[in-house]
Amino acid sequence: MKRTERTAERVARPEDERLPIGMTFAYGLQHVLTMYGGIIAPPLIIGSAAGLDQAEIGVLIAACLFVGGLATILQTVGVKWFGSQLPLVQGVSFSGVATMGAIVTSGGGLPAVFGSVIVASLIGLLIAPVFATVIRFFPPVVTGSVITTIGLTLIPVAAMWAQGGNPSADDYGSPAFLGLAGLTFVVVLVLSKIGVGAISRLSILLSIVVGTIVAAALGIADFSSVGDGPIFALPTPFAFGLPTFEIAAIISMLIVILVTLTETTADILAVGEIIGTKVDSKRIAAGLRADMLSSAVSPIFGSFTQSAFAQNVGLVAITGVKSRFVVTAGGVVLVILGLLPVLGRVVAAVPPPVLGGAGIVLFGSVAASGIRTLAKVDYRGNMNLVIVASAIGFGMLPIAAPGIYHGMPEWFRIIFDSGISSAAVVAILLNLLFNHLKFGTPRRPSVFAAAPTRSIRVEQLDALEEGDAYVGGKLIDADGNEVAVERSDH
Repeated sequence: MKRTERTAERVARPEDERLPIGMTFAYGLQHVLTMYGGIIAPPLIIGSAAGLDQAEIGVLIAACLFVGGLATILQTVGVKWFGSQLPLVQGVSFSGVATMGAIVTSGGGLPAVFGSVIVASLIGLLIAPVFATVIRFFPPVVTGSVITTIGLTLIPVAAMWAQGGNPSADDYGSPAFLGLAGLTFVVVLVLSKIGVGAISRLSILLSIVVGTIVAAALGIADFSSVGDGPIFALPTPFAFGLPTFEIAAIISMLIVILVTLTETTADILAVGEIIGTKVDSKRIAAGLRADMLSSAVSPIFGSFTQSAFAQNVGLVAITGVKSRFVVTAGGVVLVILGLLPVLGRVVAAVPPPVLGGAGIVLFGSVAASGIRTLAKVDYRGNMNLVIVASAIGFGMLPIAAPGIYHGMPEWFRIIFDSGISSAAVVAILLNLLFNHLKFGTPRRPSVFAAAPTRSIRVEQLDALEEGDAYVGGKLIDADGNEVAVERSDH
């Protein structure tokens, strides 16, 4: 009986829903298109810093797609001890780009990057269960603040895409790019309004297709390079040389891994909140282990640290498609793109303004999900308002003022230059300070503590009659006559 009950509970999880194979891969492709720009940006940046030519950078990109696909499949399908079994897309983490670029330019090159990723990820694999045990320190006041910050920190990415994706280009921010982004945004809204469920759920994918067609007609989309390069290519192990292990690089990368663990924990909690499923410490630990195992293996194929993609959490929120198998299908698509560079070049031809128009809705929906979580928080007679304000404020600092921490130590910049990790660290520490360490906290802790709700005495409420209303500072009865209000001198 117990086994039957466990099976029924497992099937009842919203993430275990199975859709028709065609719809599954259609939604999976939508996930790939949503994160494609993000997954190819790190190898582009790091490859350029390493002085690689276009063909070598192409190998890096293919490796990142291939490993990201495998990591996504592991995370969503799950095996014993590994994988959260949640609809989370995995890919190269942005949090380590600056550190890896510094390692490359300091003389270590890509081999030193790969060696530091392997060692730091294995350490992360060992400490992952520790992160999982802190779930009780992630109440709605923490998760809501972090989820809101995730959405807000992604908005500048959508803005950059909408302007053309390349700030150094002469036509960056041109009316044509902004118009194309606006058109894509409108198409998302129109398709979302259509009463056909399948079309509404595929609104992001269909809007990207429509936007790309319009861009091609306007001469903005360029497919001329699709035929350049090989059609099929297997990832070559250690294509850029055997990894080297430098202590300084490993220490720097370990800080990146701690940030990655924090961000992935936030994403696991966020997607669990969005789809309405139970997320416990065991599940978080399995998700973090999958992250770290994928990160440790990825340098073998020429890729980097792996983490959950926050923009795809937004896609889950806006489409309402909760099935993890949809994201598994997206992982299969990523693997295929990694094996077939020609398909990757087709997807790469989607103009950034199209992605930007869709990203406005996607990333905004993440922030909206966080706000919905914050609505559940009790703000009366406590410091939760200060926790939310401080966490979101710190999360926005590196977004509102990029480079604000340029004079701080490297380890500090790695943590706090990420709005997501900044918000997570501040929210967790302040929640511990104000809600767990009660010693020294007064009954009315601060002028910033939320005031109690307004109230009136029961006898005053009983004195009101049917139809009475308080309008413009006056009490009006059902017939529109003003009722005299006696004011006390006390």
